[in-house]
Amino acid sequence: MNSDGTYGHWIGGRWHEPAGAHYPVVNPATEETVGRAPEAGPADVDAAVRAAREAYEGWSRTSPAERAAILERIADVLASRSADLVPLLQQETGATIRVASSMQIPTAVDRFRRYARGALEPDTIPFAPQPVRASPLAPGGLVNAAAVRRPVGVVACITSYNFPLVNLAGKVAPALAVGNTVVAKPAPQDPLTCLLLGGIMREAGLPDGVFNVITGSGAMAGEALVAHPGVDMISFTGSTAVGQAIARAAGASMKRTLMELGGKGAAIILEDAAPGVLRSAISAVGSTWAFHSGQICTAPTRVLVPRGRYEQVITALEQYARSLTVGDPVDNSTVVGPLITAGQRDRVEAYVAGAREQGARVVTGGARPDLKPGYYVAPTLLADVTPGMAVAQEEIFGPVVAALAYDSEDEAVGIANGTPYGLYDYVFGSDTARAWALAARLRSGNVGINTVQRHPETPFGGFKHSGIGRDGGSFGLHAYSELQAVVW
Repeated sequence: MNSDGTYGHWIGGRWHEPAGAHYPVVNPATEETVGRAPEAGPADVDAAVRAAREAYEGWSRTSPAERAAILERIADVLASRSADLVPLLQQETGATIRVASSMQIPTAVDRFRRYARGALEPDTIPFAPQPVRASPLAPGGLVNAAAVRRPVGVVACITSYNFPLVNLAGKVAPALAVGNTVVAKPAPQDPLTCLLLGGIMREAGLPDGVFNVITGSGAMAGEALVAHPGVDMISFTGSTAVGQAIARAAGASMKRTLMELGGKGAAIILEDAAPGVLRSAISAVGSTWAFHSGQICTAPTRVLVPRGRYEQVITALEQYARSLTVGDPVDNSTVVGPLITAGQRDRVEAYVAGAREQGARVVTGGARPDLKPGYYVAPTLLADVTPGMAVAQEEIFGPVVAALAYDSEDEAVGIANGTPYGLYDYVFGSDTARAWALAARLRSGNVGINTVQRHPETPFGGFKHSGIGRDGGSFGLHAYSELQAVVW
């Protein structure tokens, strides 16, 4: 990085000047340039993949203990840089200072520490000896075997803009723990902290070329990375539309894929929800507004309510939304900050306008806050939404909640399952056995019962158009490895 805030790619353990130009990374709250990221061309992508390929043989043959020690040191160095990195992360993402300081660097540090331990997890599954009769193939005898997890090779990690460093750590840490090398391509909107991760890893003792970062303002860099014959696996977090394009391209050369795509979470409030459970449900649904302005794929953006309790829930949600402070994300009192770009703000506003035209009732929000500069959207609650409306079917990725009424549990399940997505749903009820049984009917990779809290060891991923594969905990180690059967 230059003193004027101009960054290079991180390739082969050093800064690499781009073949092309640079593009501005803009603060969503101030609309000012935070820094200038490098624009990758085909030569830059090729250089990064070649560096990762050349480093693979050595890194994949290091001992698990050595990989664990380096990952632990990466966590240490990253934690020590928190005071410098948090302001940059906050500026390029537009996250509130509370989210940036508590859930960006600390969570990334936790993920490196988790997979430092993960590098030491057993990678061999032994099988009991089997007596095998002689055949034309081979003599008979007692045959032994084991299944061993091996690294996939060079992994392309392509990440989303909402939690740039956290998302990248969640991919890179397990990939390195297993023995893979990585080429990272962060989202174009906020790649600067991810670029700095290269130097942090080098300081921690990661060999040159094991981790590389390229960036670009458009689709070209990602497309070239996906198509490169030197890439063995693509791990992608982002929209379903982009994920589908990646899957098509990866299929041509049988690259392995891990896809964490869009969501349209449903929070089903059951008829038996006692006052305490109902308060939990209101707070959980309110996280769509209060947590990173709804820019999170697991958000409960649809709330499904028994018809007899519908207006009660609408009133409670309206009060919650109106209590939230919208404004400058560096102000400690701010709960709802800006969206990532003007284009995303306009997209969210178009969804709200479309819902109004289709007959939805805008209970609160729906008008642009009187805040300039910045890409702000007010917390918006839409009532009288029907299952076929676009706001009930499509991922909005903003602070918008759609409320739908239902008359039976079967109808609620049908509405919840009635979108192309299946990432994260929620059930709120006092009878948790009933909620557990209902979870089995939801076509969703994750179900929260009376909570939106996550468990870090669970497998994370989606059904249907919400993705392919699972990461998280030990499942992340499985995702970045291949099983090899060894027989003797």
